[in-house]
Amino acid sequence: MIPDLRRDFNTRFRPEAFRTLRHSLDAITRTHVSFPIAETPCFFPQSLLDEISSIGIGLTLRLINDPAYLARSLAAIPEPWRAANQTAHPHFLTADFSLVRESDGALAPRLVEMQAFPSVFGFQFAVSEAYRAAFSLDPSLHYLLGGIDEAKFWKLLEQTIVAGHDPETVVLIDVDPASQKTLPDFHVTADRLGIGIVDIAHLEPLDPAIQSPGQLRRLGYRHNNRLVPIRRIYNRAIVDELVRKQVPLRFDYREPFDVEWAGHPNWYFHVSKFSIPFLDHPSVPPAVFLDQWFHDPVSRDRLPTDRDRIILKPLFSFAGQGIRFAPTDAELAAIPPAQRPNFLLQERVSFVPVIDTPFGPTQAEIRILYVWPDHAHLTPLISLVRLGRGPMMGVDHNQGQSWVGASAAFFPAQTFTPK
Repeated sequence: MIPDLRRDFNTRFRPEAFRTLRHSLDAITRTHVSFPIAETPCFFPQSLLDEISSIGIGLTLRLINDPAYLARSLAAIPEPWRAANQTAHPHFLTADFSLVRESDGALAPRLVEMQAFPSVFGFQFAVSEAYRAAFSLDPSLHYLLGGIDEAKFWKLLEQTIVAGHDPETVVLIDVDPASQKTLPDFHVTADRLGIGIVDIAHLEPLDPAIQSPGQLRRLGYRHNNRLVPIRRIYNRAIVDELVRKQVPLRFDYREPFDVEWAGHPNWYFHVSKFSIPFLDHPSVPPAVFLDQWFHDPVSRDRLPTDRDRIILKPLFSFAGQGIRFAPTDAELAAIPPAQRPNFLLQERVSFVPVIDTPFGPTQAEIRILYVWPDHAHLTPLISLVRLGRGPMMGVDHNQGQSWVGASAAFFPAQTFTPK
C-alpha cells in the first residue's frame, strides 16, 4: 500500500528474522502459536485505517440506536441462548473490511462482516511488537489507533474487562480454553490483567438454595478445592461452538445472575451477519435473508444475477464455517424452509490484491478491534490483518502457503526514509 515501505521491507527480509519472530511469540504467549503468521507486516496510510474505523463506529451506532432493529434481532436469538440482563451497549466490536477497486480506479473499503464480540487484542499487541523487534522496523511507525500509546491501550482493556473489580473475581471464559487456537491471546491478556482463564463448562451457581424474591444467585468456579465467586466475565465463548459440541453447562443463560458480563452474550447476535441486510451504506454490499430471497422479488433484485458474485452464509457460525460460494438453485432449495431465515445471501466482495510479496500480489482483510468501556465511548484500539491468496481470508483457509496468514498493520506518522 505504501510503495517505499513495501519495497524496503521486501529487500531487507531475512528468513532468520522471521524465525526469531515465531520463537519470540511462543515465548511471550507461553504456548505454541499454531495458526499461520505472515512473514510480513502491512503498511497502510493512517487515513485509510481512520476511515474504516469511523465506518465501523457509524454502522454500529445506527444499529444499537434503533429500537425496532434491536427488538427484531433479539427475537432472532435462539431462546435457550437469550441471556438475561443485557447491557446497554456491547463492550467489544470487530469490523472486517476488504479493499475493492472503484470504477475510477480508486481503492475503497467494503464491509465483509462485523461482530459485537472480542477478538485477539492481547495477541495483536504482542505480534505487532514482535514484528517491530524482529525486523527492526522504523520506530516512527505506529500500529495503535486513535493516537493511544501502550499504557492507554492496556488501560482501556482493563477498564472494559476488569472494570474496577478485584482481578481474582474476573475470569476469561471459553469452551475448553486450553484447546483453542486463541490460547496465545488468552495467556497474554490474563498475564497483563491478572485475571483467570476458566472453561465455561466449569461455571456453576454458588447459591442453589436461594429462594428470596429479588435475590440473585452468584456464579463461581472451583479453584484449589474451593468455590471462587465471579464478579465479571470476559466472555469468549461462542454459542455456535457450545451447540455444535453439545457442551453441558451447569447454569442457564436465561437466568439473571449476580454477575457482570464483559461482552454480554446477546450482542454476539445483535451486531453480526444478521445486521447486514439492515445497513444502507456505500461500504456495505447488499444482502438478503434466504427466506426473503425465495418469496420477495424486490429482495432478490438487490443481488447480482451472476451466481459467481453471490455467497451464502449461515447467520450464527464463526470463522467461515458453512460458507458456500456461488450456491446453486439445488443447494439453496435443499435448505429446509424453516431454516432459511438463518441464512444470508450476500453479494461477494472482490478483494483487490494490494500487498506485493515475493509470491505475488496478495489480498488483505483489515479488521478493526474496538472496545466500549462502561460510561465511555466506542473506541478503536488496534487493527488485525489477514493475508491470503484464496477465496477465504481466515487463517484456517490459507494453509501451506508462504507470506499469508495473520499480520499487523503499521502506519507512518511522517514521511518515510528507507534505511
